[in-house]
Amino acid sequence: QVQLVESGGGSVQAGGSLKLSCASSGITSSRRRMAWFRQAPGKEREGVAMFYTGNTQTAYGDFVKGRFTISRDSAKDTIDLQMNSLNPEDTAMYYCAADLRVRGPPLAPASYGYWGQGTQVTVS
Repeated sequence: QVQLVESGGGSVQAGGSLKLSCASSGITSSRRRMAWFRQAPGKEREGVAMFYTGNTQTAYGDFVKGRFTISRDSAKDTIDLQMNSLNPEDTAMYYCAADLRVRGPPLAPASYGYWGQGTQVTVS
């Protein structure tokens, strides 16, 4: 059974930084897309960043504008999202997701079949 557990959310002032981590279990495929999505109240879920374990390819939402970095910590086996220069518009629930089929647009929620419970990020 695939499980994704996010950690690292919290409250931060504008201009600050946060690092989110996603720990996965139950995934046997060595090649998968791991991504971060976010959803603010009243808004659709949107893709933040994607990491493909097959070749370390990454993708980012347009709004990221170089502020966030997605990476894999092989020692901890986590997918991390380093977020810098945060602003109030980044306030949302952030979700980790896994795509084991590697199909569809890399930042489309419909491409991902497994989701974590989310971690809240609040920027004031």
